[in-house]
Amino acid sequence: MWTGTRRDFLRTSAAVAGATGLGFKAAYALAQAPAGQRPPRDSGVEVLNPRHRVPLSFFIDDSTCLVNMGRFCMPHFSAAWPNREDYKKPWKTWPREIPDAFVRRFGQWCAEHGVKGKYSVVPFPACAGRLDRELPGWSKRQLHDSLKLVRELMVPNWDIHPEMITHTRVIDLGTGKPLEPLSPATMENWYPATKKSVDELTAYLGYALGILKNCDLPCQGITTPGGFGNLVKSELSLAVHQAVTEVYGTEIPHYFKYVSGGDESTQPKLEHAEDLDTDNPRVVVNVPAGTGDWFGGWDGDRQPEGHRYAADDAGSGRLVDLIQRGQPAVMLCHWPGMYTHGTEQGFKALQRVVLALESRFRDRTVWMKISEIARYWAAKELTRIERTAGRITLTAPFAAPNFTVRLATSAKGPPKLTHNGKPIALAEVATPRALTVGTWLSQEDGQIVCFDLPKGQVEMVV
Repeated sequence: MWTGTRRDFLRTSAAVAGATGLGFKAAYALAQAPAGQRPPRDSGVEVLNPRHRVPLSFFIDDSTCLVNMGRFCMPHFSAAWPNREDYKKPWKTWPREIPDAFVRRFGQWCAEHGVKGKYSVVPFPACAGRLDRELPGWSKRQLHDSLKLVRELMVPNWDIHPEMITHTRVIDLGTGKPLEPLSPATMENWYPATKKSVDELTAYLGYALGILKNCDLPCQGITTPGGFGNLVKSELSLAVHQAVTEVYGTEIPHYFKYVSGGDESTQPKLEHAEDLDTDNPRVVVNVPAGTGDWFGGWDGDRQPEGHRYAADDAGSGRLVDLIQRGQPAVMLCHWPGMYTHGTEQGFKALQRVVLALESRFRDRTVWMKISEIARYWAAKELTRIERTAGRITLTAPFAAPNFTVRLATSAKGPPKLTHNGKPIALAEVATPRALTVGTWLSQEDGQIVCFDLPKGQVEMVV
C-alpha cells in the first residue's frame, strides 16, 4: 500500500501513467518555467544567506478553518479512484474537525520558538462550504472566530496560501459548483487534464484568492494541491504572478509546488524575471520544500517519524544535512498529520525537531516565512552588482532585509555604504553569529556586510 504523500505519488506517477491512464506520463519531463533575465554580477562580491545563516521554514498543507481535510477529502478521492486501496480507509471514524483550541496551542508554541513558514487555508474545503459565506455543520460565529484566530495568531509568522479552491473537486467558475462527473479529470490534484492558457489558470487561481480576500486574509502566493499544473508549468508560473498581483497587488508573488530531494538544491528558483531595469520589475519565485511529510501524513493516521527531519540530538536527519550544506531547510507536513486524529502526535514530534535544531543550530539558522525567503532570493539573484576601482554599486529591483554580502578585498577599515547620498551606519562585530542588520565582519580574505537593502542603488566603498 502507498504510504507517501500526494506529492510523492505525483513524483512516481510518470512511470505508471500509461497504466493508470491519468495522462501525466510526461509531466516531470516537461521544461520548468523559464528563468528570464539575470543582471551582471561582479565576481568579487558574493551574496550570502541572510545574516550568513541558513533559512529554516515549515510549510503546512491541507490546513483550513475547522474542517479536517483528511476526513472530508477521502470520499471524493475514493469515488474518483475506487480501486485505490489507500482511499478505502475508515474515514467515517476520523474526527470531522480540527478544533481552534489546537490551532491556538500550535500557533502559540511556534511563536514562542520563532517558528515561521506557510499555512494553507483551503477556501472551499472539500466542497463543505465557502469560508467567506458559511460552513454547514458549524455556526457562523464559529467560522468567524476561526478566521479571526488565523488572522491574529497565524498571520504574523505564517504566510497564508489558498491550496486552490476545494483541494478535491474542480469548480465551474460560472456556476460555483463542482464539475461533473466526478473523475480523475475533475479533481484539482490532477488539474488540468488538458492544456490551459495563462488567462484560464489565472481565473481559477483568482477565484481561490478572492475568497480569502473576502475573509480579510492576506496572500502573497499560492500552494498547488498535489499535481495541479503539472501539464502547464510555465503557464502556471505566469498565472501565479498575474492572479496574486491582480487580487492583492503583491510585489513578489511566489508559489509552493515542488519538493527537492536527495542532492537537488533547495534554493528557490526565480522564474519569468523581466523589466529589471524599470520601475516595474517582475518575477515569480518558486520556493520548494526540502523534505517529505514524515509527521502524520495527509490523512493524519501515520506514526510520526520526526527523526527523519532531525534526530533528538540534531546529529542526523534531512534538515541537518541541508543546514550543513548551507541550503534552505524547509520541512513539509499536512495539517491533519499535526493533529493526528486528536492525539497530536505529529505536533509533539514537531516540538522535538524544533528543540533539537535550537540546541545545535541556534546561531547558524534563522526562521523565515515563505514570502521572506522569496523576497530575499529575488534580491539575491536579481540585484545588479558592478565594481569600478574601489567602488561597488548595487542596483536592486527589490528591497530585502538582512541582505548579506561577502566582499573580496584587502581593506582593513570599515566599508562605507550610502543610499541616495545618505550613509548606512555599520558597526563592527567579531564573529559571524553576531551579524545582524547594520554590522560588518572583517575576515582574512575580505569582509562580510549585513544591512537592509533598499530598492534602488547602494554605493559601497571598501
